[in-house]
Amino acid sequence: MTHDAVLAVNTWRPARFMVIVAHPDDADFGPAATAARWIDEGSEAWLVCCTSGDAGADDWRQDPLELAATREAEQRQAARVVGYEGITFLHQPDGALANDLALREQLVRELRTFRPDAVLCVDPETIFYSDGGVNHVDHRTAGLAAVDAVYPAARNAMAFPWLARDGLAPHSVRRLYLFWTNRPTVAVDIGTTLDRKLEALRAHPSQIREPEHLEPRIREWAREEGERIGVEAGEAFRVIVIDEDQEPVAGAEVAAAAASEPAG
Repeated sequence: MTHDAVLAVNTWRPARFMVIVAHPDDADFGPAATAARWIDEGSEAWLVCCTSGDAGADDWRQDPLELAATREAEQRQAARVVGYEGITFLHQPDGALANDLALREQLVRELRTFRPDAVLCVDPETIFYSDGGVNHVDHRTAGLAAVDAVYPAARNAMAFPWLARDGLAPHSVRRLYLFWTNRPTVAVDIGTTLDRKLEALRAHPSQIREPEHLEPRIREWAREEGERIGVEAGEAFRVIVIDEDQEPVAGAEVAAAAASEPAG
């Protein structure tokens, strides 16, 4: 995605973070290099896929259960490359993902279990990309469900109270890093981990139609984002700060719903 504005260099790193996406491979086309860099620097990370990608084939005769099993195996391999602690598949319907109470309860359970400082997800406001193209409805839905699960549900003691009774106490996520956004505020230098991103993407052969074009395309995107912070390769994010701390993110956009407001 091409943009012109100069971005701030991201200087904040979460001790624990969660990546929430719609499909297997979304996290690897998205923030995989940032995730790999943060993990190399000491962060712990967990990946959540809302669906198993059972509709991700060109041939209508493809068995969706076999495809889901294939794509889960591909994503597990890619997750090992990046370095995630683990991965959860929520088994929601591919192509029909809904931001409903059932999905948000699943996400809140994941958030209260892993207890991340930051969540990385698709910017749900991106319907049309600024340089052309339409953002998949499942991507937008997963992004909005992740945001809604983060604020207010995961921190609200009255949301899904049976989770608290099961020992999953409310948890406050401090920041959102929104990717595939038309309104980026920061970028992460991924010069040391871009090759890991490419390796993770190669773990998804069922989804790569023209593998010979994959690396040039990813490197060009990374070059464009890196130029905006004066480095060779970057990944850009729109950062939403929900809870301030002693080291605020440069250039971050403060969430409209401040943590001091009641979560209800």
